[in-house]
This record gives sequence, structure tokens and C-alpha cells, in this order.
Amino acid sequence: MAVPESSLEATIDTIAAISTPPGRGGIGIVRLSGPLAASIAVQLVRLTHPLEPGRARLADVLDEDSGIDAGRIDEALVTFFGAPHSYTSEDLVEIAAHGSPVVLELLLNRALDLGARLAEPGEFTQRAFLSGRLDLTQAEAVRDLIEAQTLMQARQAASQLGGALSRRVQPVKQDLVELIALLEAGIDFAEDDIDVTPQTEIARRIEELTPPLLALEATFTRGRIVHDGLTLAIVGRPNVGKSSLFNRLVERDRAIVTATPGTTRDTVSERISLEGIPLELVDTAGLRAGLREALEEAEELGIVRSREALADAALVIVVLDATQPLNEEERQLFASVEGRPAIVAINKSDLAPAALAPSECDGLPQVTTSALTGEGIPALRERILTLATGGAAAEPGMLTSLRHRNAIATTLAALSDAAQANANSIPHEMILLDLYRALWALDSLTGQTTSDDILNLIFATFCIGK
Repeated sequence: MAVPESSLEATIDTIAAISTPPGRGGIGIVRLSGPLAASIAVQLVRLTHPLEPGRARLADVLDEDSGIDAGRIDEALVTFFGAPHSYTSEDLVEIAAHGSPVVLELLLNRALDLGARLAEPGEFTQRAFLSGRLDLTQAEAVRDLIEAQTLMQARQAASQLGGALSRRVQPVKQDLVELIALLEAGIDFAEDDIDVTPQTEIARRIEELTPPLLALEATFTRGRIVHDGLTLAIVGRPNVGKSSLFNRLVERDRAIVTATPGTTRDTVSERISLEGIPLELVDTAGLRAGLREALEEAEELGIVRSREALADAALVIVVLDATQPLNEEERQLFASVEGRPAIVAINKSDLAPAALAPSECDGLPQVTTSALTGEGIPALRERILTLATGGAAAEPGMLTSLRHRNAIATTLAALSDAAQANANSIPHEMILLDLYRALWALDSLTGQTTSDDILNLIFATFCIGK
């Protein structure tokens, strides 16, 4: 059914998209949002009852080109959310049919023919942000929740979506606004009987703003790791049990293990979740010195890739053989990870006592393990987790991206400049410049002053239909 030309102009801001992943599934959803979402939806299906906000209606999906009188090719559940009580704060309709790509494409194409336009990536969530239903940290959390690969990531995203980060920032922002208002009042009414804010009072107020921001900035270490995960390389000389430890950590036989040294010729990687922290484990070829002509080409290439994996990894496990004395290559390995998060795993403890003096392994933390019996594996996991998080505990409202961290760092720097200016008796007009810079940085965190370029970059990473 076509709509009048005047109606087409009115539907310019009505968007439509398939909101479920591509491919076949039990259920597929076509979503529409905008002023004519409901009027378009009722032309796509045959409803058993009229649409009503907040209620689902059974409907038939019609194929008007079939030439058959009924034209029914599927059944659907149609839910109407009236503005402003919807995800986008606009009229929004979701049509849930069986997840046949053919049926979903039929619904979408007919919606586009009736005047809707195809939604851009993230446009539904962007409309929720622009309408004030979500702030920017919450909008980013929608994407994070969709992309979560571990339960910890999902919990963190849900916490952000619930406004945990915004709630941590709001009291600081409120106190900052009050200080700005106090100084502005002193300037505006300088010729009246309004007292100028004393230097000590300004210093006290700025000082009180700093601790909660420093505490928030400190959450970035764990928040970023929960969000992005880390890469852990398992390195050592041949036949020390690297692949066996790798299999123990991934809890399945992922890497080939034989008694022949040098079995692993290339890096093998696997993603795991350790207490909700995403880790990519990389098993590497054994590192050993020797003349290039004495090594097979495959082994030589494997050693090159092992050294690349060692250089790129955020965490390193150096595996030793408890039955063998330290050699020069292993001492060089200790030197290569100096200053980096690393653990020494002394493997094959079931065959020989295993312990090194701290000075022998450059003070790196040691764990005694047996990949054969499983001894020490829980302790190794615990050490990895501690090393990955730096001992930082999970808490609500953590900073999870570099954008978040930069906003807080800018705020702290601006407050430091304001405190220094106040200590030097700089006029209040100049102190206010620093305080406003701090306020703008906090506003950019939640999106009040974020530029269009940044917004477009953020929402472009969303999937279409969300």
C-alpha cells in the first residue's frame, strides 16, 4: 500500500532496520522509530487488534505480491512503544517474526517503500542519547553490553548502563558548579556588598574536588582490562612444558604435546575468561640459540614469531623445567621482561623439587607447577589474575575507555592549574578559566559538550538496528 506524497515528507525522520544478527534464527526483529513508525507498521502486517502503547499484538505478515487472497506468509508479534516512553523517546515499533532472512528483508524493504529510511549504525541509541534518555557513558555501555564476551564484561556494561559512572561524577560536578557560581557572583557584584571569596576557601573547595577524581582515575587500570582484555604469552626453551601448561589453562587439549623438543613450530592462541577478565593466551615455539643453518626453517620462523609474541604481550609467563639447571638463554629471558608484568612458572615439579632464589630469577614472582598432575595450576591462575589487575578490586562506575580516562585526567590538570593560580593570587577571572576547563572535561565524559565528530565516531562502532 502506498502513502500520499505529503506523508512521505513527514516520514523523513522515521528509521527502520533489522535489529537481530544476520542469518537464520528462531526470532528476528524489525524495528522502526520516528513520527510515522506506527502508521507504517500497520501497513506491513494484518493486526488482530489495534496497536496500543505497551502491549504486544499478534499479526500476520502479508505478501501482497503473491496473488493469493490471504497473502499470509508468517505470523508476528508487534509491540508499540509510544513517545516519550520508548528507547528512543519517539514512537517505536518492534515486529518480531520468525527469523527467516527472507521475511525480515520483506518487512524492511516494504517499510522503506512506505517512507522510512534505513537506520545508520547506532542511530537508535544515538536518538536515545540526543533525547536525553541516556548520557554518553550509558550509550557506550549499550555497545559494550552487546559486545560482552564474559559475564564480568556484561556486568560492567550493565552497571554503566544503569548510570554508575554518571553517579560517581555528578557530586563532583555539582560541587564544581557551586564553586564557579560563587566566583562568578563575586565578580558580577564586586561593587555591591557581596564579599569576595577568600583565597583559603577557594583552595579548600578545589582540594575537596580532587580525591574522588583521583579514586575514579585509579579504576581505569582494572576497568580497561575488563573491557579490552589482555594478551599473555607463554615462553621458554623447548620441552619445558609450555604447551602442556597452555592446555591446562584453557582446560582442553588445544596445543599438540609430544616428548619431542620443538613440537610447537608456530604460535597457538586461545581466548579464556579468568574471573571475568578476558585473556588471550599465546603458546609459543621454544626459544633456543643456535646457528641459523643448524635450525630447520619452520623452527626458525617459529622462534621469530615467539619473540614477536613476547614483545607484544601485556603479560608473560616464563616457563622453566624443574629437572634442568638455568641456562644463559633463560637468564636473557628474565632480562627481556624486566620491568614488565611477568611470572616464572617452574614446571615438572612432580619430577624434582622446584625453587629458585629470588636473585636467580631477577625477583620475578615464582609459581611451582606440574602440567601433568595439575599441581600449582590454581595458584598460577591466581597469580595471573593479580598481575593482570594490579590487585585493583572491581567496583561500580569504573573508567573503561581511554576517552573516559582522558576526560578525568584533563579535569584533574585543570583543577591543579586553578589551585596554583589561586595560590599565586591570580585574579578570579583567570581562575574561572581553569575551572570552566575542568567542567567542560567532565561534561564531555557524559556527553553534554561532546563535539559532533566524537559522537559520530562513537556511534559508528554500533551495529545497525541498535
